[in-house]
Amino acid sequence: MSQHTIPEPHAEVSGEKLNKLRAGVLGANDGIVSVAATMVGVAGATASTGPILVAGTAAVIGGALSMALGEYVSVSSQKDSEEALIEKEKWELREMPEAELAELAELYRERGLSQATAHQVAIELTEKDALKAHLDTELGINAEDIANPWAAAISSALSFFVGSLLPVLAILLPPPEWRIPVTFVAVLVALALTGTLGARLGETPHVARAATRVVVGGAIALAVTFLIGSLLGVSAA
Repeated sequence: MSQHTIPEPHAEVSGEKLNKLRAGVLGANDGIVSVAATMVGVAGATASTGPILVAGTAAVIGGALSMALGEYVSVSSQKDSEEALIEKEKWELREMPEAELAELAELYRERGLSQATAHQVAIELTEKDALKAHLDTELGINAEDIANPWAAAISSALSFFVGSLLPVLAILLPPPEWRIPVTFVAVLVALALTGTLGARLGETPHVARAATRVVVGGAIALAVTFLIGSLLGVSAA
């Protein structure tokens, strides 16, 4: 069997799943960095567990809600735009079918088909499902796979929450004198893993470089917030 016999739609579905998984990894990465930075900053100012716990809880809840809201608004805008384009395409197919057929044939001709072949392909696809043919070829939209803003919001919030658990546990479980070192190590190791996974899912050719950027960025965030917290703790003493 030829290696080119795998249907294209399967590759598209696989790509969509990988993109969602990659988005989940990036959401977890945000949870790790932002919550760790917040808690390390407070730990730099005080060794008391209470304020650190309060700051961490606020960072987790606020961050998860912020991620969910941002994703909901973004995906809702995308959904509204796609639905508007679908309605416009339905109207055009209903009011000017001949012009739409000619447009579809021209799109295939621009992709390399001869004029006769492009016209025949356009006719056959229009007879089978005119709306699907135009949405796919002209707009790159699948009417049966419109993004769900609620699903996106919940997924984003959950991925952030899962990522945030690591710094919360890393800074609260060890003795006070070990909190900062343990958190730094745990967070940087986790960032190396999520950075590598995210780069692989994104098919980045330079995986090590991409992961290193994530680790270095996280280390800088932790160092800066810890320094600021330490300075504020000294000034308040």
